[in-house]
Amino acid sequence: MSPSAEDVPAARPAPVFVSPDLERLDIVAVGHVDHGKSTVIGRLMADTGSLPEGKLDQVKAMCKINARPFEYAFLLDALKNEQAQGITIDTARCFFNTNQRHYIIHDAPGHVEFLKNMITGASRAQAALLVIDAQEGVRENSKRHGYILSMLGIRQIAVLVNKMDLLDWDQGAFDAVVHEYADFLARLGVRPASFIPVSARDGANIVARAAEAPWYDGPTVLEQVEAFTRLDDDLDRPFRMPLQDVYKFTEAQDDRRIFVGTIETGRVRPGDDVVFLPSRKHSTVKTIEALSGPRPEEASAGQATGLTLEAQVYAKPGELLVRADQTEPLIATRIRANVFWMNTAPLIRGRRYVLRMGAARVAAELESVLSVLDEQELESVTGAGQVERHDVAEVILRAVRPVAFDTADTLEPTSRFVIVHGHDIAGCGIALEALEDEGRGDVTGRRFRRGEVTEQQRATRYGHAGKAILFVAESNESAHDIAARVDRSIFARGVHSYCLSATDLGDPKDVLDREAHLGRVGEIAWAMTDAGIVLVAALGDVDRFDLDRLRRLAAPHEVFVVGVDSGAEIGADLELTPATTADEAAEEALRALTAAGVLPGPAA
Repeated sequence: MSPSAEDVPAARPAPVFVSPDLERLDIVAVGHVDHGKSTVIGRLMADTGSLPEGKLDQVKAMCKINARPFEYAFLLDALKNEQAQGITIDTARCFFNTNQRHYIIHDAPGHVEFLKNMITGASRAQAALLVIDAQEGVRENSKRHGYILSMLGIRQIAVLVNKMDLLDWDQGAFDAVVHEYADFLARLGVRPASFIPVSARDGANIVARAAEAPWYDGPTVLEQVEAFTRLDDDLDRPFRMPLQDVYKFTEAQDDRRIFVGTIETGRVRPGDDVVFLPSRKHSTVKTIEALSGPRPEEASAGQATGLTLEAQVYAKPGELLVRADQTEPLIATRIRANVFWMNTAPLIRGRRYVLRMGAARVAAELESVLSVLDEQELESVTGAGQVERHDVAEVILRAVRPVAFDTADTLEPTSRFVIVHGHDIAGCGIALEALEDEGRGDVTGRRFRRGEVTEQQRATRYGHAGKAILFVAESNESAHDIAARVDRSIFARGVHSYCLSATDLGDPKDVLDREAHLGRVGEIAWAMTDAGIVLVAALGDVDRFDLDRLRRLAAPHEVFVVGVDSGAEIGADLELTPATTADEAAEEALRALTAAGVLPGPAA
């Protein structure tokens, strides 16, 4: 057995000179709690001269003062409560350099309670070091971590079988771990780049080759890390940019709209035809904007950028921008997906959650649980009614509006999503398939019971059927001014009418509140039209998916939509001429609604 790190004076490798022009690679280190991944990273940094001057001596001195044994993990466990508990509870980023590359290594927590933090650390990595204790063997969290890495699309994985010194470098013990875990990963479709026997405490097979294991002829950890490749193929994949915001400029007659977001995959240039999904609004890229300097001729994967368009469109944040000449993503309200659930409260049917996919935030429900994965046997168990904490499940999710996405086997960056419950990320997953909407309509459905007066009896009494006339504009105020005038005019004709203005649908980022308010508007529209009343309503800042939902909620009664200089492709039945006064717009609306038979004509 090798002497401990405290018994042997630490070698002082020369600092590595790293050119600023070298490429960067993100690596995540994962493993069950106490299996030694932080020690692996600390040793890797120390043995390659990547530590700041005097850092190693400083940590050793601190341990001596506190009468604690020195651990290489302390080099990166920077948070005070981490060192007090001896476990990593947050994802620590450290920087590791060689003559070949810049590396960012994410030390992800191994404890089951902090799996959410582990996913955060792994989300941008292109390779992984997965550490397993040779004595303890493959544990439950080892399997969860393997599944999460496969779910995130990380295929460059090296499995480090650590603490081999405690087993006197027994090859049989190493082979047993390799056989068990390789079989597990194979059933996930993952083939590790290597299995490496190591002693992180002693530095054996980390940078220096372990003399204690002449039977092993594979790479050291450093050699394997250097062999990982940076995946630049995102540049050659279909263009995908989740739309995060739209910047508008009004000074000096600047009417630009800059559509901003971070490009997930592909590239775009001025002159490219683009489509916003799911709204299907088309335009052509005019310019690529920059904070300073000349405008770029291209924007590509990984860049946060802004685009201006030739034809102005009124797309809302949350859409997915794609190139018209490339394969489109899927669009659906029902999604078959794999979900990893992290919340203490289970994922259940009948509860509203927020589905965040790209920049989209959509209210959604669990429709059904197809199966739950038994992580011990890696077998699917059917018949579960809900998804418990730390379960991996195949489910069907239903959103209140369509979402644009790719499947995991096609384009994994735009297949990933998280599920938010309250203010917390409660689960994450990948989309597997777009399913047809079975015509159920709204997610929760309507639960009302009518009286015995028929619709025809009400129409005979009032002289007209119940209908909803909805005035829609970017600003609710302008829509309301016209709606109020129309209501006053038709009431004077003897029409049983009522004017309702939904002045505020709420913060667009508060998806559940906004969708609940929109649902209340739809329920009111159904109740009033079912009562034979002509509802004249006004709404601002809605799109055609909002209007489709209102139409479903009001069915079977008619909803007639009037666009008030909305400038949007909202599927309006009538678009009023821009730049008219409220009185003129109301008169135009009355004429058109009467001519279309939506409203009865004036009394003779």
